[in-house]
Amino acid sequence: MKIPFAESWKIKMIEPIKKSTREQREQWLKEAHYNVFQLKAEQVYIDLLTDSGTGAMSDRQWAELMLGDESYAGATSFYKFEATVQKILGLKYIIPTHQDALPRMFFSPIL
Repeated sequence: MKIPFAESWKIKMIEPIKKSTREQREQWLKEAHYNVFQLKAEQVYIDLLTDSGTGAMSDRQWAELMLGDESYAGATSFYKFEATVQKILGLKYIIPTHQDALPRMFFSPIL
């Protein structure tokens, strides 16, 4: 039996990042007047503020991105998302909204 051709390597999205010391981070924050929007991207180790991303996505995150249903009405990915948010947060109403090219999700506190 002949095996189909497959690449002998895996592709993952990675980007090197620069580590810093606590003293450096404290100095950068002080110089930015404690406004994290004034920090340079290379001064940020893990970006928890924006969706611009300074970290790599896992193979499973990429897979979900590729499998997502991009329909605006009745998308199966919405129902999967809704069920997951309801299970984790216990919220009855979920309203996804879009900003820029990436969706940002806002959750209703109404139960």
